[in-house]
Amino acid sequence: MSELAATILQENRDAGRTVAVVESCTGGMVMAALTSVPGASDVFDRGYVVYSDEAKVQTLGVGSDIIETFGSVSVAAAWAMAVAAIEKSGADVAVSVTGIAGPDGGSEKKPVGTVVFGRARKGQNPDHIHTDLIHFEPTNRDEIRRLAALHALELLSPSRDEEEEV
Repeated sequence: MSELAATILQENRDAGRTVAVVESCTGGMVMAALTSVPGASDVFDRGYVVYSDEAKVQTLGVGSDIIETFGSVSVAAAWAMAVAAIEKSGADVAVSVTGIAGPDGGSEKKPVGTVVFGRARKGQNPDHIHTDLIHFEPTNRDEIRRLAALHALELLSPSRDEEEEV
């Protein structure tokens, strides 16, 4: 994971931009990967771990109506988390991750392994903010969290800007 983090940091450094991260189910794994790279501070602006619903509402200002209506593991919540990270940090790009790593907590509609990501850029039309909903194979909690952290790192790549504009 540290190699990917180093690549992502360098790509963003070359693009002249900063990044922010909001994590729930990964509990800081993305931030840990980024900050394990020497010199990360010129690219990594800040991160938030908002594990509980209350933290999402109080720390980021995610609407409680979003959580009550759609749940904290939803496209709407991931979208709101990414938007909040951009607004609160001033970073150029932000990624959010929220999900169900298990072994408990899943449901028929949202089984263990369900992870939702948001990706927002400064100045971006909120209607065009990217979200991904992925169902990772529920092998075990650690593996789901690792796969989610890797995907979140990949979403920070500047190459994703081009993909979104296609």
